Amino acid sequence: MRVILLTHGGADLVIKHLAMLKGVELVGVFIETAAAPARSRFEKLKRSIKYDGMLATAAKLFRTNGEPNFSREDLTRIAAAELGIAAADVENYHSSDTVRMLKAANADLGVIFGTNIVKETVFSIPSLGSINLHQGLAPFYRGGPPVFWELFNDEPEVGLTAHFVASKVDTGDIVLQTKVPLEYDRSFGLDFEAFIDSYRATLREDSARLIANAVAAIASGDYSRTTQDTSLGNRYRLPTKREKDELRRRLKARLARGAE
Repeated sequence: MRVILLTHGGADLVIKHLAMLKGVELVGVFIETAAAPARSRFEKLKRSIKYDGMLATAAKLFRTNGEPNFSREDLTRIAAAELGIAAADVENYHSSDTVRMLKAANADLGVIFGTNIVKETVFSIPSLGSINLHQGLAPFYRGGPPVFWELFNDEPEVGLTAHFVASKVDTGDIVLQTKVPLEYDRSFGLDFEAFIDSYRATLREDSARLIANAVAAIASGDYSRTTQDTSLGNRYRLPTKREKDELRRRLKARLARGAE
């Protein structure tokens, strides 16, 4: 089975797990370089104030001279090169040039890992469609960001879901799911952002293994598709400054109870 991978980066473990599968050939990795939506400086400021607050926005401006820094180290190209897998940088998955490249790969299955929303004109190109790795227990936790809303709702675990991609976000048929315990580390105090970054780093291996297992099951033909009941749960979105402050208040109460 011929597979293509679409990602914004951070997919080095996914590449390594896919490369180990028998009967599966990873024929191309496509890295979208325009990962952040194009916004004016004024729009960036408005969003920063809404989601981070005025003080954090002022600190960000001081550090970056008015332009947020979106760059991060990425090992995806290195992993692909080490395994002899073709990797291509594309500016936009939906451009006519990129669509031609994706079609030319003649893939049976697409794997989407850590991208913005991909439209049907792209995810339907492989003959079997595409699957996505979602860090959330669908259908109860659709959208994102991962871990924040589970912490907000005091969940004891976080779900990982491999599902077929559909036109509505995180609603496609589920192939595989697993759950990972979630326990807040008191040493982070009220700095939940640092905790989430640290916790998500521990999900990389489980996420890569789950999506590879889903690909292996599809390649073998021995798998089932579970339709999601989207009347359950919610599609979550980026938390606002008010919601972040509310999470800090809830964490403070939980930490106080735990200290008693």
